[in-house]
Amino acid sequence: MPKLTRDDLMPLERYHAARPEFRRQVIAHKAARQLTLGGHATLYFEDRLTIQYQIQEMLRVERIFEAEAIDDELNAYNPLIPDGDNWKATFMIEYPDIEERRVALERLVGIEHRVWARVGDLPPVYAIADEDMERSREAKTSAVHFVRFQLTPAMVAAAKAGASIGIGIDHPQYLHASDPLPATVRETLVADLA
Repeated sequence: MPKLTRDDLMPLERYHAARPEFRRQVIAHKAARQLTLGGHATLYFEDRLTIQYQIQEMLRVERIFEAEAIDDELNAYNPLIPDGDNWKATFMIEYPDIEERRVALERLVGIEHRVWARVGDLPPVYAIADEDMERSREAKTSAVHFVRFQLTPAMVAAAKAGASIGIGIDHPQYLHASDPLPATVRETLVADLA
């Protein structure tokens, strides 16, 4: 998937006018790109459109219009676009109650390294988490992580040939799998492969 450039982004004035329709389009697009794993963990699979929306929103909120600052946003977010042989996602641990979340984040240290993806009968790959910066500490994980599932060539070929895809978590304090994935999520992820 090609990375975004400044030419792919709308200037602030044009984005302001286009935002309601663009936002509706992105929300509908994202619906097939999320996977809830149990009651408290969700993967939001990123692609070029979801990242374009994120950048546009950052430019809007921070009123960024200078070329150098736009390039900084592109450099920060472009690594979250899949490369054709991987899936990239925002991994969120979600507990609405603050105290419950605090306790869970202490109990779930290392969970970001225990998220796996499997294609067909091939061995699973585990997520590579937070390549940009460490988000966890010894006694507590973060509620938000950025993960990459780096697939082998055999996994890519099998997924494109129709093999089932499963994703799960095997942390001792949080076990859940969606294996096989719902068809809409599976189709979306296969479309991300080159």
